Amino acid sequence: MELFLQYLKHRRKELFLVLMFFVIFIITFALYDIPLKAVLYPAALCLLMCIIFTIADFARVKKKHEDLTYVKAFSDIISDKFPAAESVEGEDYQRIIRMLMDEHSETIAKSNKEYMDMVEYFSIWAHQIKTPIASMKLTLQNEDSPLSRKLSNQLLRIEQYVEMVMTFLRLNSESTDYVIKEYDIDSIIRQALKKFSGEFIERKLSLDYEPLNVSAITDEKWLSFVIEQVLSNSLKYTPSGSIRIALEAPQKLSISDTGIGIAKEDLPRVFQQGYTGYNGRTDNKASGIGLYLCKCICTKLGHNIEIRSQVDKGTTVTIDLSQQKPEIE
Repeated sequence: MELFLQYLKHRRKELFLVLMFFVIFIITFALYDIPLKAVLYPAALCLLMCIIFTIADFARVKKKHEDLTYVKAFSDIISDKFPAAESVEGEDYQRIIRMLMDEHSETIAKSNKEYMDMVEYFSIWAHQIKTPIASMKLTLQNEDSPLSRKLSNQLLRIEQYVEMVMTFLRLNSESTDYVIKEYDIDSIIRQALKKFSGEFIERKLSLDYEPLNVSAITDEKWLSFVIEQVLSNSLKYTPSGSIRIALEAPQKLSISDTGIGIAKEDLPRVFQQGYTGYNGRTDNKASGIGLYLCKCICTKLGHNIEIRSQVDKGTTVTIDLSQQKPEIE
């Protein structure tokens, strides 16, 4: 019905012209005192012809609309599937559309090449910067002092930032190496805790964790990144107290802290790219990218991640490890 109304709107000039012809005929017949039947009969025939023509023309327009809708649903590689142009203007429009589609394809190809060049550059950069980091870590392993432990923790942060950059670049790459299978979640958690053990000791924060004895369909490397990022945030915003890792029914990994919490108005936006909220504005080092990456990764893995928090009482992050179908296979 909506298409028909649009059709009538675009054909309003022709319909107005037909109406004017009817008026001219009626006025002419009235001036010559022609009987009413003689007027109505040809008028009815003209009206019938007009209706038949309108129906046929609308059917043609509807078919063309369906063809264009079909073409629109696919990429520009089937631009040759356009319905035949019925006028010089139609041919001009199709040439313009093909030209724009060619320019669009060239732009996409150029953008993809620039993106791949950037990924390659940062991949090389990441491997290069890991060498001095590893060297400094080996040097600090030979010392055991408050300063060496503090420097080791800062080196861990640097490694995280490097990994965050690479994760951001690889996230939407078609070549991302997902390995989806069943993993022991305790093994992944222990690897993450081992990385942050020095910071737990230095900050004098207690850890409440008992083996969860649960497994899930996921990717070990990418889920490790999520858990490490959540733990990193908990450590970063927990001046004192404890961090608790537990399992909520039915299969939700819960990481809670007794830190400064998140403002109520910030909670709906914490997973947005670049959003740092009140805590981020007071901490100039916050990038607003960590939780965004966690959300993207969990979505791809088929997990749901949520945050509950109260200011000055702490934050709880839950990751639903139920065996949902991941976006990637």
